Amino acid sequence: MSSVRIDKWLWAARFFKTRSLASRACELSRVLQAGQSVKPSREIRVGDRLKITNDGGEFEIEVLGLSEERGPAVVAQALYRESEESIERRKQAAAQRRAASEWERLPAAKPNKHDRRKIIAFRGRG
Repeated sequence: MSSVRIDKWLWAARFFKTRSLASRACELSRVLQAGQSVKPSREIRVGDRLKITNDGGEFEIEVLGLSEERGPAVVAQALYRESEESIERRKQAAAQRRAASEWERLPAAKPNKHDRRKIIAFRGRG
């Protein structure tokens, strides 16, 4: 196998839970190759560099192996190598999210009927 569809590979490498989510990410330009967005049917080869944005963050990777089948996580992680800068940026973003959540003030209880009406009026829906 010399090349694989990028949506199949993203699914097999466990960047996305389903192949349709991988296809959708390609259509929304969340997968870039050499700075260009790619279509789901684009063929990738070993050595290609990709920039992938998903819920886990932004990954800059190099393709090391090809697979059309989703296997165990250990096998999936062997399909690519993430750059050191990408790992560091994702760690910093996670630390910032944790720090921001410490300052977030949550209400002590659910809003009552009076509070809900105020919220609805504030949003302009009432």
